[in-house]
Amino acid sequence: MLYPLKFTPTTREVVWGGSRLVAAGKKAPKGKNPDKIGESMEICPLVECESVAANGYLKSNTLSELIEVYMGELVGERTYDKFGLEFPLLLKFLDVNDTLSVQVHPNDEFALQEHGTRGKTEMWYIIEATPEAAIYLDLKHSLTEEEYDSAVESGTIAQHLNRIPVQKGDAFLIPAGTIHSIDKGVLLAEVQETSNLTYRIHDWNRKDINGKMRELHTDLAAEVVRLTPQEGLNLTKPARKGEAVELISCDQFTVNLLWVGGAVELDYAPLDSFVAYMCTEGEVVVSCCGESEKLSALQTILLPAEATDVVVKGEGKLLEIYIK
Repeated sequence: MLYPLKFTPTTREVVWGGSRLVAAGKKAPKGKNPDKIGESMEICPLVECESVAANGYLKSNTLSELIEVYMGELVGERTYDKFGLEFPLLLKFLDVNDTLSVQVHPNDEFALQEHGTRGKTEMWYIIEATPEAAIYLDLKHSLTEEEYDSAVESGTIAQHLNRIPVQKGDAFLIPAGTIHSIDKGVLLAEVQETSNLTYRIHDWNRKDINGKMRELHTDLAAEVVRLTPQEGLNLTKPARKGEAVELISCDQFTVNLLWVGGAVELDYAPLDSFVAYMCTEGEVVVSCCGESEKLSALQTILLPAEATDVVVKGEGKLLEIYIK
């Protein structure tokens, strides 16, 4: 029988990264600057950084190896039928110590046509934020193609974006095609489709960790960027103790905010899906399939689809993630 699975996080040094992930116990890659670690891939299906199990008798098996053996028992029958050996989501923590590039992600249709892979819709949950922290999300007003091209060429595109101050507990949806960035001072959890496609539009005339200007992808971005503002991107809702509050349920994923205070019993029998927990604060013990695992802040665990009855005990807040 399967059990609650933990994976060894894969961290990445980036020009905008900080030190909070390493301070939380993540390991910097050998030879990399621990004060510039911007990403911790918690559950990652990408070949270049595929997750490896870190606990139990399945330790050292890759994510795709586990799916190959356990198929629907691990991910759910419908998920396996649709995605095969590819786990459909990438879960990670980001420590943003300097502003990200202004960027956009393609949708599935365009990504498949151009790159033979999936596009990227994602969501963010703010775990920590400095008083001045903010994100850039979507346009303030509609732009014509000519106005957009002119703003990109002149380096003024950020002036057309909503700069939104953020605080702990805020949540946002970033659909494919939505222009966005993250300003410095934010620690967040990200749930996204399995994809590594990012089109940089503007990078603040900044050099990378090797002293070179980072590549821009303005032609591709112009083909996918949405030039009219959207509704419903702010997903923020108050947590309710002992309950799972739905933040977003879309074709790509469902994400709920689960506040555990004592013990919570959960019945996942109707789901036919894996369930992942990303712990954003506190510490809990997750029990299912006759096994228990401790989960602390900035840690992630994967529950197999066959784990229908789950008990979570302790004090903390989790993102509860699955495919509906």
